Parts: sequence; structure tokens; C-alpha cells
Amino acid sequence: MTLSPSIKTETKTPIWKVFLDNVIHLPWTWRITIGYLTVMLFIPIIALFLKASTETPAKFWEIATNDLALATYNVTFVTSLGAALLNGVFGTLIAWVLVRYDFPFKRIIDATVDLPFALPTSVAGLTLATVYSDNGWIGSLLAPLGIKVSFTRLGVGVAMIFISLPFVVRTVQPVLQEMEQEIEEAAWSLGATEWQTFWKVILPPLFPTVLTGVALGFSRAVGEYGSTVIIASNTPFQDLIAPVLIFQRLEQYDYAGATVIGVVLLTISLVLLIAINFLQAWSRRYDNR
Repeated sequence: MTLSPSIKTETKTPIWKVFLDNVIHLPWTWRITIGYLTVMLFIPIIALFLKASTETPAKFWEIATNDLALATYNVTFVTSLGAALLNGVFGTLIAWVLVRYDFPFKRIIDATVDLPFALPTSVAGLTLATVYSDNGWIGSLLAPLGIKVSFTRLGVGVAMIFISLPFVVRTVQPVLQEMEQEIEEAAWSLGATEWQTFWKVILPPLFPTVLTGVALGFSRAVGEYGSTVIIASNTPFQDLIAPVLIFQRLEQYDYAGATVIGVVLLTISLVLLIAINFLQAWSRRYDNR
């Protein structure tokens, strides 16, 4: 009597089931974190990309690279980068003064730095547009010099500087508080000038933190809408920013066009932030040598 060989069939477990099994066995803190990030971050991003994918590649490219879209990218990203870099310099200076010096009304000034966090962006835009108008307190001083701020691209830059300044100050301030002044005094005792001390002693450990503040400020400026829409004239090819263009497309019921512009903004922002993170990692490795 011959026995037929037994046939073994292996069933492959689906990837999603393996993922769920792993998630179930994670600590509850991990499960809450994954669930919250999934609902608040991952699903909206995936939905945005899925909506944009309904367009053909040719149509997507046409919407993303038309002349008006390219002009808004230029205004948005170049102006945001300029505002972030300017805040990188002056925000670090403000943090230095707040940490290293005692002066009257210091606590009030320190609290005022957080005002752009609490102030509604529409109120900030209205205030800036009034102050920098040709009849405003600051605008009236600049008008005789031929400098117009409100309802120009320069006004967009001013609004971006205003709303992104706290990110640099609050990022750099704790690091400055932890830095020991004895290191600076040792450098002075060895004959180093104030500039040499700043460049070779203070700046290297501070640079990654400043870069982080600049990245946060840049990200905030790219997504700003409430203040810039008021202080700008929103004229195409002049001072129209991408977030306003998205809103205009939505007003015209052009949901596909708005989604495509949103995907481009999201992609460029992610690429820039990843590049900045790599630069920060390189800077830390360089400092640890």
C-alpha cells in the first residue's frame, strides 16, 4: 500500500495584519502616539496626495508649473527664506540680550516676544498694514524715501518676519541659558578678541539650534495666510503668495487646482526640512570631532 505524499500549503499573512499585530503588542503610549499621528497627520496628507492623483500627470504638471503658480512659489519661498534668515540673526541677538543682560521691564519684553503666538494673524495683518501704510507711523517715515511697504511684496516679508520671530528666540534662548560663561572668560584670558570668542567658542555649539529656529520660522512663514492676505495687494506676479492662490482656486470651485498647488507646497516644504535636518546632523558631527 502506497501512501500519497502529504501536500503542505503555506498561507502568507497579509502585511496589514502583521502591522496590526505588532501595534497591539506595543505599550499604550506608543499606541496612543501612533493613533493620534495617524488621525491628525498621516491620513490628511495621504488624502491630499490621493486627491491630487486623480489628475493625469500631464494635467498635474500643467497646473503646478503654469506662470502664475511659479510666480507664487517665488514670492512664498524666497520671501519666507529671507524672513527666516533675517530672524536667525536678529532673533539670536534678542535671545542673547534677554539671557545675558538685566534691564528694566525685561520680563515684559520677554513676554512680548510671544505676542505673535497669541495674536490672531488677521489682527496682526491689519495692525502691520496700518502701521506701514503711507500714513502710518512707520510708513510715513519711509514714504519720502520712496519705500512702500503695505500692499507690496516687502509688506509680505514684514508679516512673515513678525509671525516667525518667536520661533528663533524661543529655540535659541534655552541653549544660551545653559552655556557656561566661564568658557568665554577663558577664551578672553588666552587673548581671544570678542569676535574670535563668538566665532570659535559660542557659535559652533549654537549653530544647530539657530538652524532649527530658522527652519521652524521658515515653515511657519510658508504657511502664513491671515496676516499676509491683509498687508499684501494679492496682485498676481507681484505679491500673491501660494496659500492665497489656493484660496482663490477654492473660491472658483477649482478643487483639483487647489489640491495640486497644496501638494507642491507640501512636497517642497518637506524636502527643505529634510535637507535642513541633514545639515543639522552634519553640523553636530562636525562639532563633535
